[in-house]
Amino acid sequence: MKIITTEIPGVVILEPEVFGDARGYFFESYSQRIFDQAVRPVRFVQDNESQSKYGVLRGLHFQKGKYAQSKLVRVVHGRVLDVAVDIRRGSPTFGRYAAVELTGENKRQFFIPRGFAHGFAVLSPQAVFQYKCDNAYAPQSEGAIAWNDPQIGIDWQLPAQAVLLSAKDSRNPPLAEAAELFDYNEDYYA
Repeated sequence: MKIITTEIPGVVILEPEVFGDARGYFFESYSQRIFDQAVRPVRFVQDNESQSKYGVLRGLHFQKGKYAQSKLVRVVHGRVLDVAVDIRRGSPTFGRYAAVELTGENKRQFFIPRGFAHGFAVLSPQAVFQYKCDNAYAPQSEGAIAWNDPQIGIDWQLPAQAVLLSAKDSRNPPLAEAAELFDYNEDYYA
């Protein structure tokens, strides 16, 4: 597995070695041992899957405090732009984002550590998106920031009129108005 660093320390792209022949392909999509050594020790406890159509934008979401989550995400079918935004106050990269195109063909994965908001936009007619989380879903701890916050300036690679949001995501505040975020100097893995 190849580990590709991004401009934000801790946010990485994982590129598996794919073995293919006339029958099809095989690749190891996850190894706890390799992940712990190459990325960071994380114990994933929940797997989720979503299916979305072109233009769907989910995010930018996070869970606060002791319910903070790391995510390891990938696309099984289709194509998405996946984004992680640093929301750790005091971080040298606070408010900056890393983005990667994930497809069923490139089989890349994206690791989003605790302390980041996460979102993705579907760029193909349909996409099946899978993610591993290292903490259970806790609705009382949900947080979110606006997908179109001009201070962050994410290019979602979609025309604005094509963006499809949930009612909840259409009301998320900009980063500057988000009530509870993360502190760069606190270890959310302790």
